[in-house]
Amino acid sequence: MNFLIIGHSVVDKITRQGKTSIKPGGVFYSVISFLSQIGVDDKLFLCSAIEKKSESLFKEIYNRVDNNYLQYVDSIPEVELKVDETGERNEKYSQIPCNLIFPTFNLNQFDGILINMITGFDISLAQLQEIRKNYQGFIYFDVHTLSRGVDKNFNRSFRRINEFNEWSECIDILQTNEKELLTLSEKNDETEIIDGLLSTGVQQIIITRAERGVTIYFREDKLAKSINKESLKLNSVNKIGCGDVFGSVYFYNYVRKKNIVLALDKANLYAGISTTYSNVKDYLNLKRDANEQLGKK
Repeated sequence: MNFLIIGHSVVDKITRQGKTSIKPGGVFYSVISFLSQIGVDDKLFLCSAIEKKSESLFKEIYNRVDNNYLQYVDSIPEVELKVDETGERNEKYSQIPCNLIFPTFNLNQFDGILINMITGFDISLAQLQEIRKNYQGFIYFDVHTLSRGVDKNFNRSFRRINEFNEWSECIDILQTNEKELLTLSEKNDETEIIDGLLSTGVQQIIITRAERGVTIYFREDKLAKSINKESLKLNSVNKIGCGDVFGSVYFYNYVRKKNIVLALDKANLYAGISTTYSNVKDYLNLKRDANEQLGKK
């Protein structure tokens, strides 16, 4: 199978308990976790942008995928992340990047396209509509920072996304967390928001709830149904990238097997394990550590 991941790469400056670390960020986490899933007959393509200055942060992982859609730019955003005890982040950008550039012909070579709105400016609505117009397969869309506006100082705060239904009409599987969900509609009730989104044609809506697990909504025989999954009880030290891991693992396994429960179980396992990692290179052990966790059951 062939998959395409679209999303910005950023340099994360993470401040936690008074200490700051520099790490590869953004779509990097989607890529490294997707690599933990693919088999010898699968191929992963990446549409992103990197700069020479910070290339070394990404190179080892990006060299493992097809990077014909990878662009070099003068600079990519540096994101200051201040993480509180709940895992919620305050974000400040050094700059706002341009939309990524990619061809919209020959898209049907891909079994799935994962779009992670890392900066919220990764692609435009018009680009998404063009993808949907030319593509017959599954589109997975992580709302991510599309849910945050930007002020004159490049601080990012939650705000309502105008006319989100135009986005959702192009999406098969939508991922959002609880705060992001409230930016997708003028309504405040989760059930009402979900009903509205499902009516636009979205097949599945995944709501990640941090330590309280995840809920997936979908229609079966024209009836709205949901599945809740509790998070793993592990020694969590880091939540950055957790949602990106979940999305990649879920999407690959759902496209491969078309089984929501199987994909949900696997994504929940891998995402939970990722919260125990403090070093970026630990993510290369995702598959091994997941197998070890399964062996304990």
